[in-house]
Amino acid sequence: MNKILFSLLMLTIGIFTASAQMPAVGQKAIELNYKDPEGKLISLSSLKGNIVLLDFWASWCGPCRRSNPALVALYTKYQNKKWQKGVKGFTVYSVSLDQKADAWKAAIKQDGLVWKNHVSDLKGWSSEPGAKYGINSIPQTVLIDETGYVIAINPNHSLIESLLKKKLAK
Repeated sequence: MNKILFSLLMLTIGIFTASAQMPAVGQKAIELNYKDPEGKLISLSSLKGNIVLLDFWASWCGPCRRSNPALVALYTKYQNKKWQKGVKGFTVYSVSLDQKADAWKAAIKQDGLVWKNHVSDLKGWSSEPGAKYGINSIPQTVLIDETGYVIAINPNHSLIESLLKKKLAK
C-alpha cells in the first residue's frame, strides 16, 4: 500500500513540476523570494512600482555573459530618470542558475552587474525559481511592469527601451 501511495505522490509531483511554464504577457508575474550573495532574501514583489527585467542567467553561460555589457548599459542609461506617476524606476532582478557561490559572485563583479537584486538558490538546473518560470535554457528574460504584470518575454534591448521610454515623465 505504501509503495502505491508513494508512486502516486511522485507521479503527481512530476506532473506538477512539468506543467510549470513562463507566465504569458498580461499575466501576473510569479513571485520569487531567494537569497542574494550575502544571504539576504530579496522578493520580486519588493520591487513593485519599478519596471523590472527578470533575468535568468549563470556565470558559466557564454551567451549570458556576452549579453551582460548591453544589460549594464541599459540599466545605467535609465537610472536617475524622471518617471510617470506610479513608476519608481527601472531595475533588474537577476536569477542565477549557478551551483557555485564563488563563481556566481565573481561573475557579478567581473561583469559589473551593479544592480542590487541578485538571487540564487545555487541548485543549477534544479533551481526553484527557474522551475517556477519553466526555464529550460538561458539566457531568458521577462519584462514586468510597475504593477507586477508581464509585459514582454525575452524582449530585445530595443523593445525594452521602447517600453521604458513610454513610461518616462513628459
